[in-house]
Amino acid sequence: MPKNIIITGTSRGIGYELVSLLTDAGHNVLALSRDAAPVSGLDISNCMCFSCDITDKKDITRVKDFLKKTWSHVDVLINNSGYLVNKPFSKLNWEDFEDSYGVNIFGAAVMTQAVLPFMKKDGHVVNISSMGGIQGSMKFPGLAAYSSSKGAIITLTEVLAEEYKETGPSFNCLALGSVQTEMLEEAFPGLKAAVTAKEMAHYIMDFSLTGHTMYNGKILQVSNSTP
Repeated sequence: MPKNIIITGTSRGIGYELVSLLTDAGHNVLALSRDAAPVSGLDISNCMCFSCDITDKKDITRVKDFLKKTWSHVDVLINNSGYLVNKPFSKLNWEDFEDSYGVNIFGAAVMTQAVLPFMKKDGHVVNISSMGGIQGSMKFPGLAAYSSSKGAIITLTEVLAEEYKETGPSFNCLALGSVQTEMLEEAFPGLKAAVTAKEMAHYIMDFSLTGHTMYNGKILQVSNSTP
């Protein structure tokens, strides 16, 4: 049965691939990103998209208005938007931290608040984090803002799963290892990841559709490298 699925951060990388995979599977997708052009160009009948900055209250209101008018409910929310800055800690400024936390935690939290009234007990919120946000994982210089904000979304996932455990939906978090995306290339020019954006999108799609039947409040490490 087709599901109604919201994905943030869909203009490129994993989010863009998720749109194609989920619509090809027959699901209805609301694709949200600051730049709606890439998804708009796909011209997919079961995909709706518009420009949305998840750090802008007016754009969050647009999402709520869309849901009230167009969809009766949301089955899955994938908080995929990400912001990565790679700078030595001494060079990071207020805006770097503000942008990182604005997208990676504050925006995801506010988007979740907006969508929750439209979700049922069997709904699923999937937050996309990073291995860099996992306590005890290998850390990399230059990622103080990014990794700490990704650690915050992990804790938020656990708290919300507890808060909504009686009423639903389920909340889970995927902490991804390196994936070959434009964001990775911009932050680490020349670095080659072993996993493509499409390969990771396949995994996230499957988990978003079925993971809530077995997991709630769980942080799954999705990485084929060690440590």
